[in-house]
Amino acid sequence: MTQEIDVLIIGGGAAGIGAARRLANTGLVTRVLEASARLGGRACTHEIAGLALDLGCGWLHSADRNGWVEVARERRIDIDRSKAAWGAQFRNLDFSPAEQSEAWSAFDSWTKRLSKSPPPSDSAADALEPHQKWNDHIRAIAGYISGATLERLSAVDYAAYDEASSEDNWRARTGYGALIAQGYPANVALSLATPVESLAIDTGFVKAITRAGDIRARAVILTVSTAVLAGDTLRLPTALDPWRDAARRLPLGLNEKLFLEIHGDAPFEDETHVTGNPRDPMTASYYIRPFGWPVIECYFGAARAQRLCEDGLEAGFAFAIDQLVRLFGSDVRPTLRPLLGSNWARMPRIGGAYSYALPGHANARKALAQPFDGRVFFAGEATSDVDFSTAHGALDSGVRAATEAIAALSRP
Repeated sequence: MTQEIDVLIIGGGAAGIGAARRLANTGLVTRVLEASARLGGRACTHEIAGLALDLGCGWLHSADRNGWVEVARERRIDIDRSKAAWGAQFRNLDFSPAEQSEAWSAFDSWTKRLSKSPPPSDSAADALEPHQKWNDHIRAIAGYISGATLERLSAVDYAAYDEASSEDNWRARTGYGALIAQGYPANVALSLATPVESLAIDTGFVKAITRAGDIRARAVILTVSTAVLAGDTLRLPTALDPWRDAARRLPLGLNEKLFLEIHGDAPFEDETHVTGNPRDPMTASYYIRPFGWPVIECYFGAARAQRLCEDGLEAGFAFAIDQLVRLFGSDVRPTLRPLLGSNWARMPRIGGAYSYALPGHANARKALAQPFDGRVFFAGEATSDVDFSTAHGALDSGVRAATEAIAALSRP
């Protein structure tokens, strides 16, 4: 039996929830279809050992203008505004104060070149100074931020994000993923574990085919990742090929998280941070005892995340423990135990972390954000001009797409 509604939202991540919130009290019959068994998409809080651990996004970036802060206030969720420990090396382990100053100065100079004098190739790698001592440090940090190697990263696109982002980075103790899921409006219909297999353009409608039945909607808001748009898990009509092409120019970067549990007496202090090896572009970053919890969050970006995908979680945990032993000494090895890890790149309905633009294709974001025929609208972090790769960018894009759909449906 085919159901007919006004607006169908495909995807229950931050963008889909943003669209649902915008449509909640408009009188338009709206439904959200989410392929997985939970809300949140690439925002996922996993509760284990009494801790709320975020396997996806964990920090409310640019918090001074982040829409999820208002959702937290609405839902009475406490936000921690303590300064993040990134950028500091605990006890200057294997990274002297002078070296840290040099390394971060080199990174700042590189980001300024991207903004003020981007290379003609638009490849972020071509903005590196030849023989600069800290180029590998720059590669590692940019890999955490973008999920991409510098050769594949648009300088213009990266600079747009860097210039727009603020220094305010806050957290929800109960988890960012949990906060995003709690932002879902109660009066909008939701179907979990209901992947859409294909879309078809029908007369006056867009038809979504699922195993649970077909849905005909006057408007569809697509919030799936660029990996899904460009891939074959969701079949799209040929009329949407230009949007698939735009998505191919905005691939998902690779970023993964592992959590190690701390047991017994160990020299790890609350809210501290270390880089495993600041001279290695494939190093990981370690946030130690967040909120005083007995865990270490291990963050893998770009090439290191690619290696994790190839070698598996067990090898990833071994690498992280070896790096921490190198810094803290062999006595810490028996205190560290694998607890939890992500696998975003291997999830077929997601396919990676967040989008980056290939060199020469920063304008693909605007192209991807354009609606089709007043019936198909696109949202998601990849459609944001400057807040891509963030949950608040996804939220804002969902609101924008829903507003476009409301305007289109109000026309005769």
